[in-house]
Amino acid sequence: MLRQKAFMKKTKSGKVLKVVKEHYLRDDIWCSVETCKVCEHSEPVLSAVPSINKAYRLPHYIIPDTNIFINQIDVMEHPLITNVIVLQTVLEEVKHLSLPIYQRVRDMIANKEKRFYVFSNEHHRGTFIEKLKDESPNDRNDRAIRVATKWYGNHIKDLNPRVSVVMMTDDAGNRDKATADGLQAISVKWYIEALDNAEILDMMSSAKDLDDGQKTIYDEHLSAAHVSNGIKSGKYLQGKLGISSHNYLEGSIYTKINGEEGTILIVGRSNLNRAVDGDIIAVELLPKSEWRTTPTGVVVDEEEEQAEEESLKAEQEAAATAAKEDALDTPQPCGKVVGIIRRNWRQYCGFIDRKSVHTPAGSSAPVNVLFYAMESKIPKIKIRTRQAHSLLGKRIIVAIDSWPRTSRYPIGHFIRALGEAGDKSTETEVLLLEHDVPFHEFSKQVLSFLPVEGENWVVQPEHFAGREDFRSLNVCSIDPPGCTDIDDALHVIPLPNGNYQVGVHIADVTHFVKPGNVMDQEAASRGTTVYLVDKRIDMLPSLLGTNLCSLRSNVERLAFSCIWELNKDAEIVNVRFTKSVIASKASLTYEEAQNRIDDASMQDDVTSGIRILNMLAKKLKQRRLDMGALTLASPEVRFSLERDTQDPVDVEMKELKETNALVEEFMLLANISVARKIYEKFPDSAMLRCHPQPPSANFEKLEKAVARFGIEIDHSTSKTLSDSLDNAVLPEEPYFNKLLRIMTTRCMMQALYFCSGAQIEQEFRHYGLATDIYTHFTSPIRRYSDVMVHRQLHAAIDSSLSYGDELTDKEKMNDLCGNLNHRNRMAQQAARSSVELFTHLFFKNKTEEEEGYVIRILKNAFIVLVPKYGIEGIVYASAKVSKTADSGDAAAQPQPILVYNPETDCLQSTETLAEGETPKTQVQLFQKVMVQISIDDDLKGGGEGGMRQKLKMELLKPWIEGISVHGISNKDDPEAHAVTSKKREEAPVQAQDKKRAGKRTKA
Repeated sequence: MLRQKAFMKKTKSGKVLKVVKEHYLRDDIWCSVETCKVCEHSEPVLSAVPSINKAYRLPHYIIPDTNIFINQIDVMEHPLITNVIVLQTVLEEVKHLSLPIYQRVRDMIANKEKRFYVFSNEHHRGTFIEKLKDESPNDRNDRAIRVATKWYGNHIKDLNPRVSVVMMTDDAGNRDKATADGLQAISVKWYIEALDNAEILDMMSSAKDLDDGQKTIYDEHLSAAHVSNGIKSGKYLQGKLGISSHNYLEGSIYTKINGEEGTILIVGRSNLNRAVDGDIIAVELLPKSEWRTTPTGVVVDEEEEQAEEESLKAEQEAAATAAKEDALDTPQPCGKVVGIIRRNWRQYCGFIDRKSVHTPAGSSAPVNVLFYAMESKIPKIKIRTRQAHSLLGKRIIVAIDSWPRTSRYPIGHFIRALGEAGDKSTETEVLLLEHDVPFHEFSKQVLSFLPVEGENWVVQPEHFAGREDFRSLNVCSIDPPGCTDIDDALHVIPLPNGNYQVGVHIADVTHFVKPGNVMDQEAASRGTTVYLVDKRIDMLPSLLGTNLCSLRSNVERLAFSCIWELNKDAEIVNVRFTKSVIASKASLTYEEAQNRIDDASMQDDVTSGIRILNMLAKKLKQRRLDMGALTLASPEVRFSLERDTQDPVDVEMKELKETNALVEEFMLLANISVARKIYEKFPDSAMLRCHPQPPSANFEKLEKAVARFGIEIDHSTSKTLSDSLDNAVLPEEPYFNKLLRIMTTRCMMQALYFCSGAQIEQEFRHYGLATDIYTHFTSPIRRYSDVMVHRQLHAAIDSSLSYGDELTDKEKMNDLCGNLNHRNRMAQQAARSSVELFTHLFFKNKTEEEEGYVIRILKNAFIVLVPKYGIEGIVYASAKVSKTADSGDAAAQPQPILVYNPETDCLQSTETLAEGETPKTQVQLFQKVMVQISIDDDLKGGGEGGMRQKLKMELLKPWIEGISVHGISNKDDPEAHAVTSKKREEAPVQAQDKKRAGKRTKA
C-alpha cells in the first residue's frame, strides 16, 4: 500500500516548492514469534515459551515504551529480561533522545540470547496510525504503542502453547488507556518486583523514593533558553567542569573571559550547584570581592562527613580565610554554576560506605545507603538496595539518575557487583571501566574479517603487485623485551657516493583492515592499544597484532616503507614512500642491540648496520636539540612479576639505552616526512598531531622555586626552555636536573590529533619536538591514527587509487580526532592507574623508608616524589587526629603545624617572624626529605578490604613535631628521639585525663 503526503515548502531564495513524501505500508512484516504459522519466518527471534513471573503466570512478550528504555536501561539489560518487542516508534524516539542509550538498545537487539526483536510498526498496514488533529507527538506515539500491542495480542491469540503480550510503561495515563482497550499494561516496578530477584530490584531507578524533598539546599538551575540567551549576551560563560584531584569541593572551567582564554574557579558545594566532573556548565562570575588569586590548594578528603550545616559553615569559613590570604596578589575570577548544558553522567565504580548501613545483617529490606566512587572527584551517591550487607567489601557499579535541589547528594541506582575489593582482577576491571577502555572480546563479526588462512597466512606472489621487494635487505627490529606486536623495523645501506640509504619499514596493517568494515569500525572505536602492567588490551585481534602484521624475524611480512638518502651529516637528500615486502633478519631487544654496538668482536652485516644507524641517530638528535626540541623526563618504573600469580615481586626504574634513542630518532623522522607528504595531498583533511605552546602561567610556581638556586627558566620558545634546562644543574644534587625536567613535563599542554583544515598552519607546530608539522605513522598495530595516516599516504603516492570521503571529509576527520584524543588520554590514565594498583600490591604488608623530593606545595599538605619507585604521595601539614576523639570535639579537627606562605610558595612554622627572619621550619619545592611508605587500609570501607586503598606517606626527616613519625631511619635522631620519649612519658597521664573526662561526660 502506498501513501502520499504533500505539503508546500518555501526555500531561502523565496521560491515555493511542493514536497511529496511517499510511505509504503506492508502486510508481510514478521511478528518473529517462533510458533507463528502465519508469518513466513526465516529466523524467528521470540521464543515459543517466553518467561513467566508472579504477576503473569502465562508466558508473555514485553512491549516497553520509550521512557522504560530511557529511565530503566540497566534493568532492560539484565539477563532476566528477555523476549522483548522493540517497536520502531520507540526505537526512533530513543535515538532522538539519547544516542548512547540507543546504542545500548542496539547492542541488546544484536545479542541473540536476549531475544529482542524490532517490529516495524510504522510500516505495517495493521499498526500504522495517522496523527490526529490537536494530538501531541508524544500522545500519538503512546497511541501507536497501544495499537501495536493490540495487534500483537490478536495476531498470537490462537498460538499453541498460549502466549500473551504485556505493555510496560510508567505513564499511569497510558496504562489506564491501555487497560480500557482491554490490554495488559504494567509499570516496570510492578513487573520487576514480581520477578523476586534482589539484584534486578536494586537496578531500578528510584529517584522519587530517595528524594526526601524536605529542604532546599541548592539554587534552581536556569532553563535551557535562559542559559542560551545569557551565553550569547556574555552574562554567563560556558565550559567543561574539571574537579580538583585533591579537593572534591573545588572545580574550574577554561573559557574565554572578555575575549581572552582563562580559568574560572568554582569553589564550594553551593557554587558547584550539583555539577559533576565533566559536565558542560553555564557559570556566572561572582563579584570581584569574592575572587581569589589561585585555587585553594587545600587537600580535602570526604572520609569524615559532618552534619550538613557544619560542613557548609566550614566551606564558608575556608573561603573567607582563603580570600584574606589571596588579597596580596591579582585575584583570579571565581564563579557559580547557574545551569547544566550537558550532563556527563556515566556508570561509576566504587563501594558502599559501611557507616551508612544501619540495618541488621541478613535483612533484605530496601535501605538507603551512600556510595563512594573510586574517582574521588565524584560526589557520594545515594542509592537504595536490598543487598546492603552482601555488597559490603565489594566493588560495585552505580549510575546517577537525578540530583534534585532538595538532596545533598545525587541519587542513583545499583547496576551490578564486580567482585571483592583488593582482588587484582576486580581492581583491573574497575580501572578499565573507570577510564572508559573497551575491553570486551572481539565479536565473531569482527573476527570474520580476518584472513581465512589464520596463522597459516603467508605472503603470496599476488601480494607483490604494487610493492617493492626488500627481502634481501638486512632489516632488523629493536623493541622492549617481550614485545610481540612489532610494527617497525630499520635498515641501512652505504651508497657509492658516500651517503646512506636508510629505510623505516612499518607493518602494513591497512592490507588487512579495510575502510568501513566491522573490524575497522571496532578499531576506530577502541582508538589505541592499552598497556597495563600485566596485560594488554589490543586495538586489533591478536592474530593481526602479534602475528600477521608483526614484523618478526625470518618471516616475510607486508610493510609500508619510508626510504631516505641521508648524507654523512644525517641531512635528507631525498625521500620516497612505497609499499613493500620485507623479511627481518633479527628481532632484537634494546639491550641486545646495545650489546652488539658495544661488542667490537661482532662485525656481521646487521650489527654493522646498527652501528651506522646509531651514528646517524646521534646527529639527528643533536640537530633536533639545536632547533629547540625538549628533553623531558618522567618517573617510569618496571615491575618484575611472579610467573604464575603475576604478583609484583620487584620494582625498578626503566633504564634507557642509546638504542632507545636510535629507534626514536628514525621514527620521528618518518613521522615528520609522512606529515609533509599527506598535508601536500590533503591540505584540508590530513590527520596531524600538534603540541601547543604552554601558557606562561603554567611556569609561575616553578620559576619562583628555582629562583632561590639562582636559576632562571626562559620558556618564551622551546629552544630557550631547552637551554634553560640544560643549564639548570646543581653539582651537590645530581638528581636535581632530572627532577626539574619531570616538573617541566607537568607544565606542558597535551599533544592532540587534529584535522589540518580545522586549524591555521601556524598552529600545526609541535612545541616539544620543535617541528612545524608532525603526525603518527609508525605504530598502526596499536594506534588507529596511524591506520588513517597510512591510508592517506597510500592515496598520496598512488594516483590510481580510489578512496571514499573518509580521507577528505573534514567533519568526519574532526570527529575521529576527538575520539582518538579521548581514547589516548584514557589509555594513558589507565596505564598509570595500573602502575598505581601494582604499587599498592607491592607495598601490601610492608613498610619502606626512602628518599624523596617535594614536587608540589598545597595549603595544608605537600606532595613527595620517591624516585626509586616513581611514586608520589601526600604528606599532610597538620597534626594527626585521634581516631577515638569525638567528631564534634576540637581535638578531632586537624591542627595545622605548618602554614602556607603565598609569597614564597612554601609551608612554614607558625611562629611570628621579624622582618627578614627565616622560619625555623619550612617545606619548599625541590627539598629532599625522607619518608615512610605503606598502604593505608583504614579508610571509608571501615578498615576491611581497603575500600579506597591508597599509598600512605609519612615524614621521617626533617623531624617536624606533630607531623613526622618515628621510623627506623630516624631512631637515632636526638631531636626525634627526645620528642618521641616525651610523648611516651606523657601518654599514661593523657590516657588517665581522657578516662576521667569520659566518666564526667557519662555522669
